[in-house]
Amino acid sequence: MRFEKHVFICTNQRPEGARPSCGEACGLELVKNFKKAIKDAGLADKVRAQRAGCLDACEQGPSMVVYPEGIFYGGVKNADIDEIVREHLLQNRPVERLVLNFSQNDD
Repeated sequence: MRFEKHVFICTNQRPEGARPSCGEACGLELVKNFKKAIKDAGLADKVRAQRAGCLDACEQGPSMVVYPEGIFYGGVKNADIDEIVREHLLQNRPVERLVLNFSQNDD
């Protein structure tokens, strides 16, 4: 396996007037800053961060997902990056305050 974890950060950009999209809320900046934080933590050979299209969590964006766990995060800001890298990527402990729980929306 090339990488132990993949971090997919939504950078989807919708036309003005459509539902919210993460690209408008700094998705590309998050990708750049995650890549730097991963490198700085010495994880570049184990973790890959990259941009993704729509993760269908638009109203909770900016959103991202970490695989192989399939943990979705919402409302991610640049200030959250170091905590996600330290807790989730290094210690395998999801940052609960940012985790999206889709089952809450199920009827």
